[in-house]
Amino acid sequence: MFSSRTNWPLTINRFTQTLNELRSAGVPLFDLTASNPTQCGFHYDSAAILSALQNPASLVYDPQPKGMLAARCEVARYYLEDHHTAIDPESLLLTTSTSEAYSYVFRLLCNPSEELLLPKPSYPLFEFLAALQDVHLVPYSLEYAQGWFIDFRSLERAITPRTRAILLVHPNNPTGSHVSPEELARLNVLCRKNNLALIVDEVFLDFAFRGAVRKTLAANSETLTFTLSGLSKISALPQMKIAWLAVTGPAPFVRSALDRLEIIADTYLSLSASAQAALPTLLGQRNSLRKQLLDRIGENLAYLESVLRANPLAELLHAEAGWYAVLRLRRAPASDEDFAIRLLRDHHVLLHPGHFYDFPSNGFLVLSLITPTTDFRHGLAHLLTALRSIQAGPTQI
Repeated sequence: MFSSRTNWPLTINRFTQTLNELRSAGVPLFDLTASNPTQCGFHYDSAAILSALQNPASLVYDPQPKGMLAARCEVARYYLEDHHTAIDPESLLLTTSTSEAYSYVFRLLCNPSEELLLPKPSYPLFEFLAALQDVHLVPYSLEYAQGWFIDFRSLERAITPRTRAILLVHPNNPTGSHVSPEELARLNVLCRKNNLALIVDEVFLDFAFRGAVRKTLAANSETLTFTLSGLSKISALPQMKIAWLAVTGPAPFVRSALDRLEIIADTYLSLSASAQAALPTLLGQRNSLRKQLLDRIGENLAYLESVLRANPLAELLHAEAGWYAVLRLRRAPASDEDFAIRLLRDHHVLLHPGHFYDFPSNGFLVLSLITPTTDFRHGLAHLLTALRSIQAGPTQI
């Protein structure tokens, strides 16, 4: 009765089952995964946000496939003011989410069973998005040596006649690594040689650590490039469901891509008038929220570094941006899932094991740096206690 594309394993995994049992029993947890900004204690200008949703323009139905021009101009202004990059509003499409933007691009570029190249480690959502669009994902590796970098040997080996694009996450979630200018130059050469596009996720671009700023890849003119971002991270407003897709590169490819995307977007016309009318106010919230987020990230990161210097049970891997920290245990467990379940069950510490993000081996932990500071410190103290207890044991779990 159902399509094969939705034939996912639907049984709850052991980690989630353990988490559900503890929450049902009312057990207090030390949550180091908190990443929903609306529930992390940040201050929002509630009056301005709610007032923006009462704009009379919301009562007018003006179906424009790429989104209202005024709203697209606001996005172009963001790129100019924050990233010193001029983006033509006509090269922008508004969507309800980056997930929807991905679906547009996947449909544009790929016939069923064709391939996109995906970095590993990275966020697990891509597997589901690709499956729903009948697209195959082929991994290429990010390697670590005092910093993350693209393994171009694995990338080049992954290219086949069925490959249509290379997917980049800039900066990566969860590694926090940017695509360097040198890497971008090599990627452009590869794309031109193999007739490939670039798909670039930049939702965390505005959250650079300690001045490690990199330019948006929406400025890339060498290769057909699709750059995705939105309010979810930029303005810490995931509930407002406004994202966008910027199309840049050689003019003939851009024109053809935009013509086709406009038909795709016109088929759905999904973004509400109220969201578009409110966009100037909602996007303007980024200035206050970005500072609050960066202050929180900086404070938690500095505390984490100081604690690990005094308790070298794990290595904090170098990152440049984002909302997350990656730890590599000095003594890797035999199973990431078993290790995370034991932390949860025996020590009530909730964090994400590395296998959630397809890290290449066991022993990686991912923590959210936007966790409220007091919760972060309490959770980290319990994590260190748990690590001492577990890693001091006679055998690995």
